[in-house]
Amino acid sequence: MTLQDGVRCTVAAGVATVTFERPDRNNAMDLAMERRYGTLLRQLEADPAVRAIVVTGAGRSFCPGADLDLLSGITGENAGDAEGDAMVSHVQAAAFIGKPVIAAINGGCAGLGFVIACTADVRFAVEGAKFTTAFARRGLIAEYGLAHLLPRLIGRGRAMDLLLSGRTFIAEAALEYGLVEEVHLAEDLVPAAQAYAAELATYSAPRSMAVMKRQIREEADLTLEESGARAARLMIESFGHPELKEGLTSWAERRAPEFPPYTPLV
Repeated sequence: MTLQDGVRCTVAAGVATVTFERPDRNNAMDLAMERRYGTLLRQLEADPAVRAIVVTGAGRSFCPGADLDLLSGITGENAGDAEGDAMVSHVQAAAFIGKPVIAAINGGCAGLGFVIACTADVRFAVEGAKFTTAFARRGLIAEYGLAHLLPRLIGRGRAMDLLLSGRTFIAEAALEYGLVEEVHLAEDLVPAAQAYAAELATYSAPRSMAVMKRQIREEADLTLEESGARAARLMIESFGHPELKEGLTSWAERRAPEFPPYTPLV
């Protein structure tokens, strides 16, 4: 169990649990924490012992956003010194690594934390957890690609509502909107997310999940015909990889598959 720059990581049974843990700032992120989060996710992508990742927060907050001390004194002239383009890649890391990432939203989720939740592949939330995009109420804009992510998750109209108003809503509404997939009691949230991640780690082929993440990310703007043609090429390619044989053999033998470890896609 390691804690570095406000981010803790543990690994068990193929599942890494990444926890935001900065209690003096209620898990608000400074630049070191952002860097650590993105760097850690890429390290976990390269770790053959890890097949799925859960991201959560310590205490009663998931992540309320950027540490507001970061914004004090920033102007248009010095903003580039405070936060460069590299920070975008750290915040968006979950969307681009090949392994599945499940957000277990245990409490307050706002601003930058809201973006991080949206970059995850699947989202669980605790009952009553409070969400807000917050940006419009701070004089900011939809940061870190949220204007791309949010409409694809919940539709343009609802995304506009949540971005323009910056209003607070709770987990039960997030479930209704389609922003989260499940809502759990506090004591059940992380175990449920870890159990889901463990199921992926056990039964889903790492390469298949990585390819599907890329398909979802890249094919949203393709026509149906283009998506189908691309899928046909990818399907033929998959016939040459060992995952198919193991998937069929394990099914026939009524056992858990023994898929090879994840390797980065080319």
